[in-house]
Amino acid sequence: MRHYYSKRRLIILVPNDCESMKPRVQALSTRAYENMCGVAMANPNGKNAGHSCAFSPICWNENGECIDNTLLLADEETEGLFYANFDMEQLRSYREREMLGNTFRKVNAYDALLDNRVEYPFVR
Repeated sequence: MRHYYSKRRLIILVPNDCESMKPRVQALSTRAYENMCGVAMANPNGKNAGHSCAFSPICWNENGECIDNTLLLADEETEGLFYANFDMEQLRSYREREMLGNTFRKVNAYDALLDNRVEYPFVR
């Protein structure tokens, strides 16, 4: 199985139902940046849970200044519907001018990552 970069994959939607959200939310922000696509995650509210969020991949403005890529970050207790606005034209433009995407990816190196074997210390 091979994975290819596509101009059509602009948003990743992540349905979720777990606790201990701080490291997970940080990882989603990083995934948006690394993969140059938006990421939105829905998670049920509750103590040590919640934090539905959305992140843009855009981490620099057109002047090269670092900007916050957080579009939405709910708290852990508030229940509701949350909306994030992804500017698709801005996202496409960003992907065309920035250096990530598949520029430095070595897709042939992914074969080992797709191997189903589980080895020590990860055997459970």
